Amino acid sequence: MSKPFISALLISVSISLLAGCGNTASPATDAPTTSSISSNTPEPTQATSASPSPKTSVSPLPSVSPAATAKGTKSPTDSPNAKPTATPATTVKGEKNDDVQAVAKPDSITALVNKKLVLSENYEPNDLVYPDVLFTFKEKIEKRKMRKEAAEALKQLFDGAKEDGIHLAGVSAYRSYSTQKTLFNNYVKKDGLEKAKTYSAVPGQSEHQTGLSIDVTGSDGKCAVQDCFGGTKEAVWLAKHSAEYGFIIRYPEGKESITGYQYEPWHIRYVGTSVSKEIAAKNITMEEYYNAVPVTK
Repeated sequence: MSKPFISALLISVSISLLAGCGNTASPATDAPTTSSISSNTPEPTQATSASPSPKTSVSPLPSVSPAATAKGTKSPTDSPNAKPTATPATTVKGEKNDDVQAVAKPDSITALVNKKLVLSENYEPNDLVYPDVLFTFKEKIEKRKMRKEAAEALKQLFDGAKEDGIHLAGVSAYRSYSTQKTLFNNYVKKDGLEKAKTYSAVPGQSEHQTGLSIDVTGSDGKCAVQDCFGGTKEAVWLAKHSAEYGFIIRYPEGKESITGYQYEPWHIRYVGTSVSKEIAAKNITMEEYYNAVPVTK
């Protein structure tokens, strides 16, 4: 075999070998990467039954979804001895689905509002006015308003107190859902959720949203919305005479397990004289008057 032929043969073999190397997989592009392996690994939420399931976190502020007013249902005024009927509403977080219902007729002056019967986020009375009485502040703002009928009755109550030498002043009347939400949030930050719920209402559960309730104090403003108000001459007069003007002490002493709130001698609620006098005479709460389920806490 001649040398030129052998050289040509060696060159041909080398070219063939080099061509085969071009089909070898590149580690940088074809090999499985760390990220692609991870994507096939089950996520923490796909844990097997042997692994404990993650607990759902609960927001510090319970929220109530807007509840539609029930049509065709009776309000407390339709049947005084029957429990108020209402349509189911979205529950407060952490409570059972059947615990919270919507107030059937929120415009009724005897509508029962508490931790079980709630108002819609969008509910606002359409007859709010400024009562012609003294307040602890001068500004004409939201918390000075009440529904017209309640405002007129409040004027008569204040005048009646004045005749007896008792000088009263309003502290806080109507509150919108959003105002109550802000207020309640602040109390939660201050005292924690459970403590806050003993003296402040979750938004939607506040009587102040009805425009029928008001916190009152003496004209000097001392002990306003404080426990010390309970021993004042103003508090004694209110407890004795409020019913004559259609108001009740909504959260009386010794009834905390029924109303769900601590004793508030300053918080009066307008229900009309017929209902107020009966509640006062029997020394009962609105919950007991309507034979409603006690709130307990």
